Amino acid sequence: MRSRSTADPETTRQFAIDIARTIADSNCSDVIVLDVRGRSQVCDYVVIGSGTSQRQMRSVAQEVEDLGKARGQHPYRTNADDSSTWIVVDFVEIVGHLFEPDQRLYYDLELLHADGKRVDWRRAEGELPPARTARTAKKDAEA
Repeated sequence: MRSRSTADPETTRQFAIDIARTIADSNCSDVIVLDVRGRSQVCDYVVIGSGTSQRQMRSVAQEVEDLGKARGQHPYRTNADDSSTWIVVDFVEIVGHLFEPDQRLYYDLELLHADGKRVDWRRAEGELPPARTARTAKKDAEA
């Protein structure tokens, strides 16, 4: 499939997978990655996950931003609706969406990108997630 980007396709794909894993590791559910290269004029990959609360979703969005910054992939834009029921983290080639479940059903981005190919992002059996960041560990300890 043809990418809209000049970035290395495998690096971009792996970053999308790592975003999905970060979202799932942060207790979001129903995480999917869609390869929309050649099908979208906006991005190459769409990552979607459902959060449990506004606070959790804001925290997860910050973790995704931090992941990108650590790789030199600063987000182009991060945006949330007024009540933080939908948060978008835009890295240009990859756009991550965090929804509260009702909002996700309402906007149904999966249907919008139904022609996108699902990417298997789950870790191999027995593969452990990377160590949590100090900031995340502190939040976990405070909860």
